Amino acid sequence: MNHNEIKLFSPATVANVACGFDVLGLCLDTVGDEMVIRKVDKKGIRITKIEGFKLPFETELNVAGVSALAMYQELQPDCGFEIEIKKNIKPGSGIGSSAASAVGSVYGINALLGSPLNKTQLTRFAMKGEALASGSEHADNIAPALFGGFTLVKSVNPLEILQIPSPDNLYVTIIHPQIEIKTAISRAMLPKNVALQDAVTQWANVGSFIHSLHTSDYPLMKRSLHDVIIEPHRSKLIPHYDEVKKQTLNVGALGTNISGSGPSIFSLCEGIKTANQVKDVMRKIYSNTGIDFDIHVSKINTKGVKVL
Repeated sequence: MNHNEIKLFSPATVANVACGFDVLGLCLDTVGDEMVIRKVDKKGIRITKIEGFKLPFETELNVAGVSALAMYQELQPDCGFEIEIKKNIKPGSGIGSSAASAVGSVYGINALLGSPLNKTQLTRFAMKGEALASGSEHADNIAPALFGGFTLVKSVNPLEILQIPSPDNLYVTIIHPQIEIKTAISRAMLPKNVALQDAVTQWANVGSFIHSLHTSDYPLMKRSLHDVIIEPHRSKLIPHYDEVKKQTLNVGALGTNISGSGPSIFSLCEGIKTANQVKDVMRKIYSNTGIDFDIHVSKINTKGVKVL
């Protein structure tokens, strides 16, 4: 085994999870990027290989490079690093493509340096890369990719991340329609102010949802997965969103909503059988549209980024 090289799986994630805009996220199991991080004598951070999608090789223009560089400048190690990215998560898909890159690079470098930093510290550096992609430093995709499972970003400054347990039988079905929605644009659509009554409804849902995860209370989860603040604005950007939502709930999804800033749509489901029925419904609706799409069914990944 080469101790100067590490190969990683850096997972896709679902941010917001309906009621938890910018604070809640969950980690996916079956979809993610693969990265190789190599420790070399020549100082600095270099991206040497990118497969899958066309992304910039310049360190300062690449999300993985920016997060790695922030950490590198702080730690000042007596070596350099090369990064290879096998990109399986399409950029702009709404399932944490940029976060996967940012997380993989800092996690890998940290491991090769003997793990001087904890996951919360790594989150801070990964956020620097995320800011390049979206225009703001937020951790709702990064935290679940690093910690696994469900995470709640209690605060960004000071950074505090809570790990939330999840029921064993919880599955996510995700459809990714192949249209691009840039995070920065979909953030610009959102209102600066919200009605007090909507805010009350939303934080009641967030509190109830967290309780449902702790207690494996699926009926409560179903009643909590509602978003009165973000969804009404962003759903307009996603073709056939209302139909997907209605029909997936009809076949038993606990909740259906926008993954991150879209265009991906996710459903949380109790059990693999329902998750697959939801998949069939999503496929049927989108098969008639002429829009290409991918569908993933995944358990909640409780480990997060991992060494392969």
